[in-house]
Amino acid sequence: MRLLLLLALLVSLSEAKLTVAVSYPYIASIAKTIGGDKLTVETLAQGSWDPHFVVPKPSLIGRLRSADLIIINGADLESGWLPPLLTRASNGNLNNPANVLDLSKKVKLIDIPTDTGRAGGDVHADGNPHFHLDPHNIPVLAEAITLFLSQKDPANAPLYRGNLAAFKSLWSTNLKRWDSTMAPLRGTSVIQYHPVFNYFLRAYGLKSLATIEPLAGIPPSSGHTMKLIGIIAAEKPLCIMHDVYHSTKTGEFLHDKTGIKLLLMPHDVGSLETIDTISALFDALTKRLQ
Repeated sequence: MRLLLLLALLVSLSEAKLTVAVSYPYIASIAKTIGGDKLTVETLAQGSWDPHFVVPKPSLIGRLRSADLIIINGADLESGWLPPLLTRASNGNLNNPANVLDLSKKVKLIDIPTDTGRAGGDVHADGNPHFHLDPHNIPVLAEAITLFLSQKDPANAPLYRGNLAAFKSLWSTNLKRWDSTMAPLRGTSVIQYHPVFNYFLRAYGLKSLATIEPLAGIPPSSGHTMKLIGIIAAEKPLCIMHDVYHSTKTGEFLHDKTGIKLLLMPHDVGSLETIDTISALFDALTKRLQ
């Protein structure tokens, strides 16, 4: 009888799922691919939200209370909203640094400011936090997530590594297609609302001429808008790459005055209804610029 009870306990432990809280949907997409049915993923932010200003709703506290681990974007992106949620959740697991994976530590950040004073707008001291928008960074992030899960759940490590291998193989095929699609646009310039797409642009040799925000986090003024009209007339950029979470009012005005294309561009899984996976995100980004 004791042997049967022990065997039942071992089976129960092997079938137990890790619960992983993640800050953004793109992380959830990768984690679900690697973890498969051995993982329960609790996503905090929605893809259509401004990733800088997530409202710390009480419903998110429950998702954190049940989590064994947490995976964050990092680079200061969650600093304004995640700490109060963690405090309210009072989950000892997530207070242990060993149970936290900060993805920003796994890639090279760009746009690191030399001055972090308020005069420069809402700058991120560690650099631009939107590194997941370089598709070449995604396999690196997937490897980091795989290692993290494998360390916390060694019994299922072979499954995680197998899922990673399959993911990287498919991603390599997709990268070749995206690289080929984007190759004719190398050297092209664009306007952005906010420098959210800088990693994507750098990956494919495009240049961001200016942003509709005069400084990060600062709404456009009439004077800055008129300056943009002059830049567009002189440089003739391909388009305005506009995120989904800021008002398009100024972008529409610039389109009306100059004829520049205004493209609503997804920044995360779920930012548009058709973007349901990390691969679909880059399918949309590359197609919309053609």
